[in-house]
Amino acid sequence: MKGSTRRLVFALGVVGLGVMLALALLRMPAFGDTQHSYRDAAVAAALARNTANVVSSVNFDLRGLDTLGEEAILLASVIGAAVLLRPGEREHRLRPPGGGRTLRATALAGYLLLPITLVLGADVVLHGQITPGGGFQGGVVLATGLHLLYVAGSYPALRRLRPLRWYEIGEAVGMGAVVALGITGLALGAGLLANVLPTGQLGQLVSSGTVPIFSVGVGIAVASGMVVLLAQFLEQDLAMRRDGTGRP
Repeated sequence: MKGSTRRLVFALGVVGLGVMLALALLRMPAFGDTQHSYRDAAVAAALARNTANVVSSVNFDLRGLDTLGEEAILLASVIGAAVLLRPGEREHRLRPPGGGRTLRATALAGYLLLPITLVLGADVVLHGQITPGGGFQGGVVLATGLHLLYVAGSYPALRRLRPLRWYEIGEAVGMGAVVALGITGLALGAGLLANVLPTGQLGQLVSSGTVPIFSVGVGIAVASGMVVLLAQFLEQDLAMRRDGTGRP
């Protein structure tokens, strides 16, 4: 494609986007307006599906297709980062460093908070349909909790706790679970990612139909993806050396 053609396509896109943005701004409710159609519709839909957490109802039910797209973006981002951070032609792996010099108070806090953080992350994922939270938030908490071992000064312990092969599989399993959930809705004639399971009772753990399953799948994918992503950065910083330099 010639440069002039690219500029023309870009200009058309900018003009179209500008027109749509202007129309959207002109149709916005007045500041301080008490009428919120989308809010009212979302709350009503959440209560109809016995989902106490309206945000999770929006993420994992009302706009499930968008959430699937976000998961695909995360997966693509992790793959892209892993490709960019792979060893170059003039790089080779070193033996990862052992425990660093860490304050005893910091190490103790890391070891004590590790199990607490993992339990908290699992709780946020599993109860996302009832209380604030869900797969996205809980997945990040779980991935962060694992890396408290690194904060405590033990990189080898972190590597033993998170064999990357498991988390690569976990990311694929989480993404596959969401896709399977969507296909199930199609197979039952209700639509992609439709909420086709019994919704139970409001406020109960087993409620909201497919929302908790969707949340768990997202939690597994997010936690695994974040672990794999952080592992690539840590390996590049701590276990790689470029030929001709004396630094890792």
